[in-house]
Amino acid sequence: MRVSKSRIGGRRVLVPLLVRVLARACLLVLVAGSLCTSGCGGRMPAALADGSGRLAPCPASPNCVSSEATDALHAIPAYRIRGDPGAAWAALATHVRALAGVEVVTAEADYLHAVFTTRLMRYRDDVELRLDAVSGVIDLRSASRVGYGDMGVNRERMESIRAALVADGFFEASPDR
Repeated sequence: MRVSKSRIGGRRVLVPLLVRVLARACLLVLVAGSLCTSGCGGRMPAALADGSGRLAPCPASPNCVSSEATDALHAIPAYRIRGDPGAAWAALATHVRALAGVEVVTAEADYLHAVFTTRLMRYRDDVELRLDAVSGVIDLRSASRVGYGDMGVNRERMESIRAALVADGFFEASPDR
């Protein structure tokens, strides 16, 4: 193993190259992490809810779920409303606002856009919800702004919201359960 010599307190000390490499790697991780906390969130997509009555489509990457997607990778069932659509929509909006790390960007009578930010790395995910009171459903979409995969976070978030509102009597259970 290659070693370098340095003086500490008048003594000759051998410092293995590995220790120096690890110290530099740790410094690099710290610098990258601090840069990432301000910039890993990505920019808000411009194409959310373009007024066409549909949610933004999912990208090809597996870090998005949508009730309007037709492929198995991205598809997730819409929330089926039990009872009054207005009451279910109000309960959903209240529930979303109470979740950790959320900022509601747009809240309308039939559309909600919220941004969820992770604590450590400050990643941002866009969540869209659209009420179709006539059909008795709420279409949903949750997508990461950056990266390729999401380790199932977006699907888990939307299923967790479903479970909470099923327990409160506002939604029906998912048809695949």
